[in-house]
Amino acid sequence: MSGLLDFFKNRKRTWQLYLLITPVLIYYIIFHYAPMYGIQIAFRDFMPSRGFVGSEWVGLKHFQRFFSSYYFKRILLNTIMINLYSLLVGFPVPILFALLLNEIEHKIYEKLVQNVTYIPHFLSAVVVVSILQLMLNPNMGVVNMALEAVGLSKKDFLTDAPLFKHIYVWSGIWQNMGWNSIIYIAALSGVNPSLYEAATIDGASRLQKMRYISIPGIMPTIVILFILRCGAIMNIGFEKILLMQNDLNMESSDVISTFVYRSGILGADYSFSAAVGLFNSVCNFILLIITNSIVRRLGEVSLW
Repeated sequence: MSGLLDFFKNRKRTWQLYLLITPVLIYYIIFHYAPMYGIQIAFRDFMPSRGFVGSEWVGLKHFQRFFSSYYFKRILLNTIMINLYSLLVGFPVPILFALLLNEIEHKIYEKLVQNVTYIPHFLSAVVVVSILQLMLNPNMGVVNMALEAVGLSKKDFLTDAPLFKHIYVWSGIWQNMGWNSIIYIAALSGVNPSLYEAATIDGASRLQKMRYISIPGIMPTIVILFILRCGAIMNIGFEKILLMQNDLNMESSDVISTFVYRSGILGADYSFSAAVGLFNSVCNFILLIITNSIVRRLGEVSLW
């Protein structure tokens, strides 16, 4: 009983903090948890005129249809490969960028570099893909003009299926590198400056300071973000892929999100697309738990 009283006393002293977080909780309840009631359409032959409960219950019919479909292997492999590629290449780049920025002594130049690298993040997917189309245009694109200038043949990059993943991932790195580095820059600002001073006195080089002070100082942040990134490894935004997608690169560009868009929105097959989306979310949830368990066993930092 005394423990319960202490709980309410502590909440009474910090009621302002709970009031501050209330709008966020309301947002998540309304837009994230309440819509979970609609998950049941993945197990029904949903008809909008009959509603959720009135539609016929069919169990795992739509999941079996998805697993046995001709496109299942292709879209699953494409989704995993693009996300793994983005994780292996795109995850370390913001960390390295933040470490390099931390070594810049001229603060005005540092802020200038930060602002320049942040700007692409605020460009929409339409603008980014338009830039790619202009640069990679087979006739008048800058890249092909450069290839022709050095004696190489022109190439239509956006219709070449094997090149799709490279273009998608590296353009994403260019767009989000600066923005994703913000949290690492903030973590680096919390490292004790006296550690750098002591290392300088001991004759440590810049690389040694990075290795033995900067990286260990932000390692908890790196681990937490890595776990969260692994928990979303099956997620991939469909807007940019959809804009870059065409019949010639479909073999490499077709992913779960675009498949759900075609079947659910264009094809009006709501139950089937809900089943595919639920499969995607369950995979992410399992990956999050597995990654967190592995990281917790290897070190002290984890989500729970």
